[in-house]
Amino acid sequence: MEPNVLRDLDPRELGRRIQQARKSRGVTQQQAAEYLGVARTTITAIEKGERRIQAEELTRLAAFLGTPISYFLRSASTGVDFSVQLRAVFAPSVRLDDELTPFIEEFQQLCEDYLELERICSAPLPRRYPQPYEISGPSPERAAEDAAMTERNRLGLGDGPISDARNLLENDVGLRIFYMDLPSRVAAMFGYTEELGGCIALNRNHPADRRRLSLAHEFAHFVSRRFEPEITVVKRYQRIPEHERFADAFALTFLLPASGLSRRFSEVHRSRGGRITPADLCRIAAVYQVSVEALTLRLEELRLLPSATWERLKERGFRVREAQSLLGIAVVPDSDDQLPIRYRYLAVEAYQRGDLSEGQLARFLRVDRLEARRIATEMATGEWLNDEGEVGPVQLELGIPVAELRSA
Repeated sequence: MEPNVLRDLDPRELGRRIQQARKSRGVTQQQAAEYLGVARTTITAIEKGERRIQAEELTRLAAFLGTPISYFLRSASTGVDFSVQLRAVFAPSVRLDDELTPFIEEFQQLCEDYLELERICSAPLPRRYPQPYEISGPSPERAAEDAAMTERNRLGLGDGPISDARNLLENDVGLRIFYMDLPSRVAAMFGYTEELGGCIALNRNHPADRRRLSLAHEFAHFVSRRFEPEITVVKRYQRIPEHERFADAFALTFLLPASGLSRRFSEVHRSRGGRITPADLCRIAAVYQVSVEALTLRLEELRLLPSATWERLKERGFRVREAQSLLGIAVVPDSDDQLPIRYRYLAVEAYQRGDLSEGQLARFLRVDRLEARRIATEMATGEWLNDEGEVGPVQLELGIPVAELRSA
C-alpha cells in the first residue's frame, strides 16, 4: 500500500472503521496496541482521528483483525449520510443516542460489508426500485392502498399470500435485509444511501408474524420516503404522523390485499353457515403468515368484521398462542438468520476464490473460524446421483462460471 493513499482519507472516518473492525473481532485497544508495538493511547488517538495511522501500521492491523485492507481505504461516503428510521415506543426519559447508537453502527457495518462482498465478487445487488409514491392527499391510508397494490402488481404477486417476503424484497426489489438483536421496543430500522441502497434491519427476537408486518412497514418507508433521512420515534398517546399512517396501511394492504382476503373470508363465512369463530381467524392468519391481530384489524377495516372486534376478543381473554397450540397451528417458520442467504453465498464464493482468508470469512459471517469453515464446507457441498443410483457428495466451486462446468 502506498503511503500517499491515506492522505486523502478523513482520519476520523478511518478511525471509526478501525474501531468497528476491532470491536467486531472482540479485540481490545490494548491487544491491538501490543500487536503494533505502540501505546494503548496511540490506538485511542487513531480511532478518534487525532493521529494518522501509518501505511505499514494499517497493513499489519488489517491482517491482525482479519479485515480486507480495501474496507479501510474505500470511500468514506457511506459513513456520512447513512440514516436510520425507527419505529419504536420509548419512555420519555430514554435518550435515543444512548439506546440505539451501537445498533445503528452495527447495522451500518452489516450493510457496508454486504457491499464489500459484492465488490469482491463483482456481483452487485440488482436494484428494481419504484419511483417514490406520494403520501400527500386527502388520506394517507387511501394513498397507501393504491401504492401497495401497485407494488404487488409490479412484483407479479396477484392478490394471494406472500410466502417469503424477505427473499422477495431482496431478490425482486434489491433491498438489504438483516435480522438483529434490537431492543425489545424497536421493531425495525430503515436506512438509505445512494451507495448502499435500501437497507432494513428487523428485530430477530420478535415473533415471525410480527417481523413480517415490520418488514412490510419499512418497505413502505422505502417506497415513499427513502430520500429523507430521519429517525422516527413513535410514543404512546401522540398523534400519529401521516407517513406512519401511510406505512401502517401499506403494510396491511401489501400482506393482506383486499380482493384476495375478501374472497377467502367469504368462502369461510359461507362454509360456516354465516358464522366466523376465533379459530377461523387463527387459520386465515396462518395462511397469510401474519398475526391474528393484524388480520382482525384488516378485516375490520374492510368491514368484513364489526368494528372493535379485536378489542372485544382481548377483553374476553383470547390468547392467540394458546389458541394456535390447541388448533395445531404452528407459528410460521421463518429463518431468523442475521445474514441474508445471498450475503453468505458471496462470502463463501470470495473465500473459495482466495479473495478472503479464513479469518476474514469468519469476520464477514460473524462467527468463529471453526464455524466459518463448517459453513463454507456446507454451502459448497451438493449431492449427485451416480449411475448405480447412489447419492454422494460433490464439491461445487461457486466462483466458476456455469459455462465452464464440465461433467465428471
